[in-house]
Amino acid sequence: MKKLLVALVMVVGLGLIYCAPSMAWNGYDYDRGNYVEIERGNLVREGQTIEYYDYSTGDYSTGDVTDITRYGSSVEVEVYDYDSGEYRTFDMDGN
Repeated sequence: MKKLLVALVMVVGLGLIYCAPSMAWNGYDYDRGNYVEIERGNLVREGQTIEYYDYSTGDYSTGDVTDITRYGSSVEVEVYDYDSGEYRTFDMDGN
């Protein structure tokens, strides 16, 4: 019985590891008043191109990171959005 319990705990533990959701970076665009999400796999550095999900449109957008500034527990990321041709500033969760 003890071996069965140990095996069950190991299987459940491995399942949680493999089924864990990918980490995304959540933020808010105060100029447009909507949430954005930069998904895992994007290198968010000045000069890099990133893809992000815009909750107001329900679509993914692409843009170049032009500036990154840390303010306490948040990070401000400025992006030149290819689709709109505008600069957007995202207040991202810094934790």
